[in-house]
Amino acid sequence: MAIILVDEDLCTQCGICSVVCPMSIIDPAADENIFPVVRDEMACMCIACGHCEITCPTQAITLNVRPNEKEECTVGAGTLSTDDLGYYLKKRRSVRHFTKDPVTKEDILQVLDIVRYAPSGSNGQPVQWTIVHDPEDVITVAALTIEWMKTLLSTDHPMAGYVPGLIQAWEHGHDTICRDAPHLLVAHVPEASPIAAVDGIIALSHFDIAAKAFGIGTCWAGFVSMAVLSYEPLRRELGIPVGRTCAFVMMFGHPKYKTYGLPRRNPAQVTWR
Repeated sequence: MAIILVDEDLCTQCGICSVVCPMSIIDPAADENIFPVVRDEMACMCIACGHCEITCPTQAITLNVRPNEKEECTVGAGTLSTDDLGYYLKKRRSVRHFTKDPVTKEDILQVLDIVRYAPSGSNGQPVQWTIVHDPEDVITVAALTIEWMKTLLSTDHPMAGYVPGLIQAWEHGHDTICRDAPHLLVAHVPEASPIAAVDGIIALSHFDIAAKAFGIGTCWAGFVSMAVLSYEPLRRELGIPVGRTCAFVMMFGHPKYKTYGLPRRNPAQVTWR
């Protein structure tokens, strides 16, 4: 099966597809009668990144991976001014107070449809998702995280001195683990991969940023993320498949409060070489 499909009527033989291919497997047009091609013996090296397709000025190239889904960007689509982009990102907050209104599954899937375009090593796309949608199940996750914290008491774990206050707050009815968030998003990746965990963080960062446009607030759930890596009851509750591991967990829901300004941040520390 051909890896790339070339419309010979549209191809100008400019050679861009060959230049941008990160695997250098596209032979450029040699003359007016020979068009770009991936030889059969090189096809296995294709990572389906799509650079060849999306940089073709005449849309002559189609990556032969679900070709019926090919989508051409309209002129100006996705263009943001530097001011708009800057304010959008600067206004992003870690939300720790949520309304009781659930985020619809449809909205969650729309955000994840954007997130699937996050970069990953060699375009491996190793990230899969578990969504804890029922708020009662989120409470169960928080309670199991507290159980894990109790196992750290009187140990030399770095968290040992920190967890008593969290446990006490929980026992007094304050959820300092999941902050009464209605939902959790769990990114899990192959545990044998040395780089997939980073791919998970990148994907979650995309969710973190895109969610705001849908009126969704997010916060990185560090306590749950630590617990699930070593506490089997929590791993079972979240249903992490065998052979995969949690990259990180994010709590999310509709923010209870609006923001009306930008906080201060330290200046960027930059070294020029």
